[in-house]
Amino acid sequence: MDFRSSDTITGPRSEDVLPTTATAAVKVVIVGGFGVGKTTMVGSVSEIRPLTTEETMTQAGVGVDDNAGVESKTATTVAMDFGRISLSEELILYLFGTPGQERFWFLWNGLFEGALGAVVLIDTRRLQVSFDVIGRLEERGVPFVVAVNTFPEAPHHPVDALRNALDLPDEVPIIDCDARLRASSRDVLLTLMRYLHSLAVPLG
Repeated sequence: MDFRSSDTITGPRSEDVLPTTATAAVKVVIVGGFGVGKTTMVGSVSEIRPLTTEETMTQAGVGVDDNAGVESKTATTVAMDFGRISLSEELILYLFGTPGQERFWFLWNGLFEGALGAVVLIDTRRLQVSFDVIGRLEERGVPFVVAVNTFPEAPHHPVDALRNALDLPDEVPIIDCDARLRASSRDVLLTLMRYLHSLAVPLG
């Protein structure tokens, strides 16, 4: 086989190399029901080319996956999404997006290992798909913030109404976002980091 110099792999791309100033790395999971925008969020905010495991949806999922409200969706995450973002010169976040369908939720256990916190992404058109997601995080004791993805024609609810509907404590942050926009997704992650910091620093 003729290996030309252009075909030779010499190492990671320059944009994939960790900054030399990085001193801390944190694992964060992006969770939510089917079709709420987890893959979009990881892809929009990642500073490296994101790893995705999206596959075309087939007839095998008919009657198994609940795609009510997202019938036009043609691909789905079957394992995880992965990305990375530098929140500062020192702090790096590794982002792991979970699959949304319940039949793939057994993969969540591994993805949660070592995670410092989570973002729960929700779609107000299908709020009920978030109940079990939040319940699983609460059972595992994983701190989280809630990000309301702004889909077109999605109803807007006051924060207090959402908090009551999701049965969330007052201290859990709820933030609006557009998962397609890097700045918006970054704001969600900054909100999570501030919340985690507040939990780590005792009052008084």
